[in-house]
Amino acid sequence: MDRRQKKTREAIYLAVAKLLTKKHFNSITVQEIIDVANIGRSTFYAHFETKEMLLKEMCNDIFEHIFNLHPISEDTHDFSLEGRNMQVVLTHILYHVREDKNGCIRVLCTDSGELFMGFFKVLLKDIFKKFIDYFPGDIPDDFLINYFTESFGGTVVWWIRNDMTESPEKVVKYYLELLAVESVY
Repeated sequence: MDRRQKKTREAIYLAVAKLLTKKHFNSITVQEIIDVANIGRSTFYAHFETKEMLLKEMCNDIFEHIFNLHPISEDTHDFSLEGRNMQVVLTHILYHVREDKNGCIRVLCTDSGELFMGFFKVLLKDIFKKFIDYFPGDIPDDFLINYFTESFGGTVVWWIRNDMTESPEKVVKYYLELLAVESVY
């Protein structure tokens, strides 16, 4: 994708994020998106076949790097040399939520948050599946994965709604202490 295409996509994503602060995604029209993004209808459809495809692509773009299990060194944090344990992975996720480079992650707390949280949780489930062998006992794997996904998703929303005043490390520490799974971290 060239720079012009990236800039157009960013304008569309920011327009959607702005509209989501006022109304539910299902109530937003393509016309409203193109008006706020200041683009033409044909430009919108050159990037996205439908509004729903926009939502899917937007979520993929937002969450792609956040859920990378092989992080690189970045300006605000460096987990590239850390081991791949649950504490490191969850803390890395929270750093990216806090950075919110394109202003879109906050949609998790809007009226349309359940749509975005659905995508977020699918990716969280994949993360927790990688750590499931660390949990002893006879609790079914699907129960554990669901529990971790729902509780961490709720933790992220709580953190955003509380203006992310706690550090990512502290929030993950709280989360893992509640799970009382010290062997994992």
